Amino acid sequence: MDAVIQISDLTKYYGKHLGIKNVNLEVNKGDIFGFIGPNGAGKSTTIRLLLGFIKKTSGSAKVLGHDIDDNHLDILANIGYMQSQSNFYKDLTVKQTIELSSKLRKNVDRNYIRLLVERLEIDENKKIRELSLGNKKKLNIVLAVFHKPKLLILDEPTSGLDPLMQKEFWNIIDELVLEGSTVFLSSHVLDEVQHKCNKAAIIRKGQIISTADIQELKDSMPKRIKISGIDHINFSDGVKDLVTGDNNVSFLYTGDINALIATLSKLKIEDLNITEPDLEEVFLHYYSKEEKNANI
Repeated sequence: MDAVIQISDLTKYYGKHLGIKNVNLEVNKGDIFGFIGPNGAGKSTTIRLLLGFIKKTSGSAKVLGHDIDDNHLDILANIGYMQSQSNFYKDLTVKQTIELSSKLRKNVDRNYIRLLVERLEIDENKKIRELSLGNKKKLNIVLAVFHKPKLLILDEPTSGLDPLMQKEFWNIIDELVLEGSTVFLSSHVLDEVQHKCNKAAIIRKGQIISTADIQELKDSMPKRIKISGIDHINFSDGVKDLVTGDNNVSFLYTGDINALIATLSKLKIEDLNITEPDLEEVFLHYYSKEEKNANI
């Protein structure tokens, strides 16, 4: 696969304060890649480095084959960037803002812009200062995607959007990916990452602590087991967080599922429920594991 983003040991210090340290990432063409972490973890610093807004301390990175230190304008020409909060000229109308931005791009499809405005239900005649947070976010979407960029960098893109507009936003993104775009999604909305991304990296205190396919992240986690009809289980291998009572047993299980089934087959149970962890459990698992390691 062609690498759209290649990051190697990228480090940024703000004076003595760490932004990110030895970050290594690779995002391939066609990926919807999630970049997960709470505020202050290093997500925005990484994005600003990729866009050339700030200078690195050490390491290297390429975006669309261009070095971030040498080809800033070439990179920006082929990127759609949607930041979490945007500042526009408040006295311009929405239409004037779109027109101004479109003049900075080459070969913009005016019909596509009109289609985006219609789909997102934007009033082009309103001035920016009259817009709600949600409508500013919708305008931000148009400005990020109207040139059908090769790479979309999205920073908390759906905050402020109602559920219907969130669905339409993802319809637009899915269409662009089918046409060849790649998406780098920075978010703390884990449900969104879980259902929309095929790969993800977890960042903590400026350092990557895990990178994998979404399914691999989930497969590496314990299964959640709930059993009805018994009030105890004589099985300890791979079992943790055991809760018993009211003729029910529940626990997290990391062992061989066949061994567990063999044990349960000897018992008279009423019901068995085995579920995959959601991404929030994965996220908390990795963060708690790193906290324990840091305290050793």
